[in-house]
Amino acid sequence: MTNDPSTCSNAVLRQAMRRIGQLYDEALAPSGLRATQHGLLATVRKMGSPTMRELAERTVMDLSGLSHTLKPLTRDGYLQLVPDPRDRRVRRITLTEKGEIKLGETAKLWRGAQDRFEAVFGMERAVALRSELRFLTSPEFQDAFNDTGAETRTVTR
Repeated sequence: MTNDPSTCSNAVLRQAMRRIGQLYDEALAPSGLRATQHGLLATVRKMGSPTMRELAERTVMDLSGLSHTLKPLTRDGYLQLVPDPRDRRVRRITLTEKGEIKLGETAKLWRGAQDRFEAVFGMERAVALRSELRFLTSPEFQDAFNDTGAETRTVTR
């Protein structure tokens, strides 16, 4: 068995994510937001007014990391945390009017980065890559990965 980092799926995926993150961050830099922040604004808009737990699950983040990432977005008035009307202990995240405007601004920059990615990588490969990456974030993959009682197996979709 080799200890070559180039054969480690985790290492290569993290390197790829850092590189792509850098490219998207550069594209969104004129807006003052990072790609992760744009993604959170877009996800909150799509989900409506998710709870912290719902947003954490959707974005595959732990609550602590999500809270840390949301702080500048709430501080700058793009998002707000409001008590759930049915359970005041639960906080919901909502996109503010200022957040809608910022999301419109960053969406144009993001679209440019997305178009460049697809032009360089190829549309068909980009679609296939997103499908594979979505599978890696699925509960089915996590369950199979964590299933230590069974023989190693390939999970099919």
